[in-house]
Amino acid sequence: MADITILENVPLAGYSTFRCGGPARFFAEPSTGDEVARLFRLAGENNWDVFVLGNGSNCLISDKGFDGLVIRIAKNMSELTSEELSDGKVLIRAGAGLPFARFGNYCTELSLTGAEFACGIPGSCGGAVFMNAGAYGGEAKDFITRVSFWDGKDVRTKDADECAFGYRTSLFEKLNSEGKTAVILGFEAVLSKGSKEEITALVDDLRARRTASQPLDVPSAGSTFKRPEGFFAAKLIEEAGLKGFALDDSGAQVSPKHAGFVVNNGGRAKASDVMRLIDYVVQKVYENSGVKLEKEVRLVGDFGGR
Repeated sequence: MADITILENVPLAGYSTFRCGGPARFFAEPSTGDEVARLFRLAGENNWDVFVLGNGSNCLISDKGFDGLVIRIAKNMSELTSEELSDGKVLIRAGAGLPFARFGNYCTELSLTGAEFACGIPGSCGGAVFMNAGAYGGEAKDFITRVSFWDGKDVRTKDADECAFGYRTSLFEKLNSEGKTAVILGFEAVLSKGSKEEITALVDDLRARRTASQPLDVPSAGSTFKRPEGFFAAKLIEEAGLKGFALDDSGAQVSPKHAGFVVNNGGRAKASDVMRLIDYVVQKVYENSGVKLEKEVRLVGDFGGR
């Protein structure tokens, strides 16, 4: 496409926080919703599968890579603006490619309360909408008022009450799981002003708690498993004796710091090593507790029929 660069055989490990995975057959980083639409049309004309990638913080990419077109929504779609409303609250507009932590930091700079938890989340704003990202009692749905997205035909918007936000899910995630197209382009959020000192103190406290409890210095995809209803995944994994467990010396390990994280020590594990360990953890936790853990991390590419 004349004004959209499409690259071939692009290694994806560097675009994933797990730091593993093979290449994308084709790869593009659009700048607008119109370019997203044009890329999808091109993929349709050529029968290419499409995967939309954000910050790569919640996915495990196959060692075989992705045999199709990877559309990365990143810095080219990372606008961030604010507008004070008549009631004193502030409207924020954020592009899907903007880091969610940057959104949180921007709110802190403007003395806006409610998004403090976002400052430590490594994903993109698009990913935060897609999975209703949250931490420490806060969720994206708490302040999002409207979402813009590409539905496979048109750029559309939906108000928050139409987005079916739930625990680590949304309308867009559900549409995707049904094989339908829903590409987040951006969102609007409304937040209230608060005490800059109190907001900053809370952000600092949450960062300190995250640093103390999570393996932030090791490649991972964050929490590997969803929280089972009535339980905590990390506690179930610990009770199964798997905290710090590794099947082999591949580098894939259940974090000794937080059992809910599978990590890739030194970035040397392959995606297949990580997947084998995830499967083992699911099996052992089920045998020990009767609870079937569900992956929070998304699988990208060929994992043998999973």
